[in-house]
Amino acid sequence: MNTEGLRRGLHPIQEMDANISVRTDSQLNESTTPIGNARPVDLAQLDSLERKPEEGIARVVDSINRIGAVHKILEVVCRMTGLGFSAVARVTETQWIACAVRDEIAFGLLPGAELQIATTICNEIRESGQAVVIDHASEDDVFCGHPTPKLYGFESYISVPITLASGHFFGTLCAIDPRPAKVNTPEIIGMFHLFADLIAMHIDAEGQMAASSAALLSEREAAKLREQFIAVLGHDLRNPLAAIQSGSEVLGLLPQTPDGMEVIGTIKRSVARITELIDNVLDLARGRLGGGISYYPISERRLGEALGQVVRELQIAWPERVIHWECAIETPVVCDSARISQMLSNLLANALAHGDRSSPIRVNARTGDGAFEMSVANEGTTIPPEVMANLFEPFARGEAVPGNSGLGLGLYIASEIARVHKGQLTVESAEGKTCFSFRMAS
Repeated sequence: MNTEGLRRGLHPIQEMDANISVRTDSQLNESTTPIGNARPVDLAQLDSLERKPEEGIARVVDSINRIGAVHKILEVVCRMTGLGFSAVARVTETQWIACAVRDEIAFGLLPGAELQIATTICNEIRESGQAVVIDHASEDDVFCGHPTPKLYGFESYISVPITLASGHFFGTLCAIDPRPAKVNTPEIIGMFHLFADLIAMHIDAEGQMAASSAALLSEREAAKLREQFIAVLGHDLRNPLAAIQSGSEVLGLLPQTPDGMEVIGTIKRSVARITELIDNVLDLARGRLGGGISYYPISERRLGEALGQVVRELQIAWPERVIHWECAIETPVVCDSARISQMLSNLLANALAHGDRSSPIRVNARTGDGAFEMSVANEGTTIPPEVMANLFEPFARGEAVPGNSGLGLGLYIASEIARVHKGQLTVESAEGKTCFSFRMAS
């Protein structure tokens, strides 16, 4: 600091050597985001900002100034030391940037102002990681011939490093004054280290908050994509299928040859199959990506009839198989009957696809003891333990079965239906027999 310049009422910045580059407040505003409107920055990722200095300077300065404790610390530093200028500076290999300042001596540096790093003592502190304390520069054995005190016109000086929890060197907490001052004391040095640690803690917290904000924004964007995905499944894919289904119904009313009727039947079966696949993927999207599969429980008095219809439909689709159906539902069940029917359909289709074709499948549903129970049992190959571990995960299909073109979502969706009903879906497989059992409060 140039004290002669102070006596003439000039800012010391105006008296500095011309090789010192200073970013004024107006230049900062012209080239960067204005302070107070800058985006939050994760200060733990400071190295990446150095690759975009124009944006990085404004964001770091804004982030430091949003830490309320910093300005109180700078005020206390000036009061306790008697020094007229204090600052938090961001210091890198190439930059010295004033992030927050308290200026009681018209030194002239504003937040965002930049000095050439080679002209500062902070560059030496960055390299050594040690504090520098000077009571009277012109009489100090080490710094009496140092160019920096003469260039900036200060006599008293103290600067300590600010080191983040990661070990990253952020910059310094520093103070200067054109007059000599007794700052090289354990009390003042200890206070500076304490304040530097406190600032580092706030910087780390600011970085964590910025990271959390970014994660929240990413989650919101993902939620929007989820909604769009579900909308495509629920609307855009169903509409063409509805048109195909309607067209096949119209063709069925017209005179057709036997071959034509067979083709129409194939179209209808394909539409039903694709509709089932869309429903399964839609349930997967809701269960894994959205808020869970839809669920509308009521006190259902005709659940047995709905489940019997599922068994009859699958018996028609698999005429060569034997299905034994036993139903003893004697009391109403609070459930979503469409979802319970879907669960039975998935479990029975799984048994038909993977069970021994020469052995019957047994389906039971009953109420009693305040509970509803349903089971599907078949004979066939025992499920290996490694397959059992992931049996209810999506796309878990086990061994491929000829003619089975499913996606491996049926058991996952059945488990999701059990979950929303607050019930339990379990499986036992041993000695060539497999049984899926569902139980819930009725």
